[in-house]
Amino acid sequence: MSTRKKSTLKKSRVNTGDIHVAARVRSRRIQLGMSQTELGDKVGITFQQIQKYEKGMNRIGSSRLVQIAGALGVRPEYFFDDPLAQLAPQVDSMTTDQFDEFVASSDGVALMQAFTRIKNKSLRHAIAALISDLKD
Repeated sequence: MSTRKKSTLKKSRVNTGDIHVAARVRSRRIQLGMSQTELGDKVGITFQQIQKYEKGMNRIGSSRLVQIAGALGVRPEYFFDDPLAQLAPQVDSMTTDQFDEFVASSDGVALMQAFTRIKNKSLRHAIAALISDLKD
């Protein structure tokens, strides 16, 4: 009689890089006004899998990321760009992790959706300036 060893698989820990990529996927999808179902259909997976990717519950493999990039109309490196690098002088002490966490939150999503519907660039700039002044 053979004894079977129990598998000692370690729970994978969420990596900040994975969270960053997940937030960028969600942000781009929302920017395009695309549902999780639509994105899933374009890459041949379920919307539940897209949800898991966007929450950072499941790591996105490189070939899947290339498919997602194509469906979202961006190059794969888009997901690895540091969105704060260009904003560094304006952001002060916000970290990339804090930014990604906000972008992935329901408030962040609602704010992005509302803000991107504003087509007048000077009005958008004025709103951004107002919000910046409110933090002081």
